[in-house]
Amino acid sequence: MTGRGGDSGAGRNRHGRAARWGALSVVGASVLWGTTGTAATLAPAVSPLAIGAAAMGVGGLLQALYAGRAIAGHRFHIGARWRLVALGAVAVAVYPLAFYSSMRLSGVAVGTVVSIGSAPIAAALIERFADRKPLTRRWTAGALLGISGAALLSFSGHAPAGIPVPGGPSSPWGTTAGIALGLLAGGTYALYSWAAHRLIGGGISSRAAMGAVFGLGGLMLMPVLALTGAPLLASWTNFSVGAYMAVVPMFAGYVLFGWGLARTGASTATSISLLETVVAAVLAVLVVGERLPAPAWLGAAVVLGSLFILTPGRERAAGPTATPRELPGSPKRPEPAQSATS
Repeated sequence: MTGRGGDSGAGRNRHGRAARWGALSVVGASVLWGTTGTAATLAPAVSPLAIGAAAMGVGGLLQALYAGRAIAGHRFHIGARWRLVALGAVAVAVYPLAFYSSMRLSGVAVGTVVSIGSAPIAAALIERFADRKPLTRRWTAGALLGISGAALLSFSGHAPAGIPVPGGPSSPWGTTAGIALGLLAGGTYALYSWAAHRLIGGGISSRAAMGAVFGLGGLMLMPVLALTGAPLLASWTNFSVGAYMAVVPMFAGYVLFGWGLARTGASTATSISLLETVVAAVLAVLVVGERLPAPAWLGAAVVLGSLFILTPGRERAAGPTATPRELPGSPKRPEPAQSATS
């Protein structure tokens, strides 16, 4: 009896450590994503559609190339769940177009807080209705605290992400449309996070799942890039900005994000990604030269505080999501999710 209890305790500790490392991986991804706003200020002539298509489109294709062997190894299981892969890919393609267009229409502050702030709520609702996963008090408290901090940070006169929007919103209709697009961005971000998490939890490695979803989504964005991406080739600066955003925040960031999704839930991951607004604010002050008022710094502190609530604690086990189960007929030694960072 003692041995069995010890094994159970050891298992909970392993799951707890996996969940914490998964949360830290999402933190790392959020730090990389937070650099996009500062990078985009270096290429103000590039449209938001081109920025989004270049970043997520090229980044997605790089993920597919990086995960080529893993995708081939899981091709039968990916094919068996093609509807889920296609759903995630459509969400990947829509997200950057809605996100950057939201900031152009409603202003950077409003577009960012609606897009990023609505994602944790959307993710929790998707998990609640699709997976019958209950909403815990701890998650609710952490998410509300993080969203409040992000709102305070964003509405304090700082532009936390995306591209510069000279003059701000052009009309009341534009502001309303921008808010609607921000909600669409938050929903699609939550949707592709959930789809990837389901694929990983079903026994497909994180590298294969993310590569398939983002590769197909990136392919869908190529026509948009072809139609809007000419300014990216107008100067070395514009090209460098596009290349950086595709390779570092989108490719490397989403590799980390996929590794984290294998060890924590989609709602927790999207909530932790609120850290992106804090990173963007700090970089804007240190690099771009913007000034933050006191309420913005308070908002940044609140977001950081929410991470301590949202990050899985030692007493909490990650459950079956921490160790994806093996699908019937899968190889005897499926590629571990850890390989996403190797």
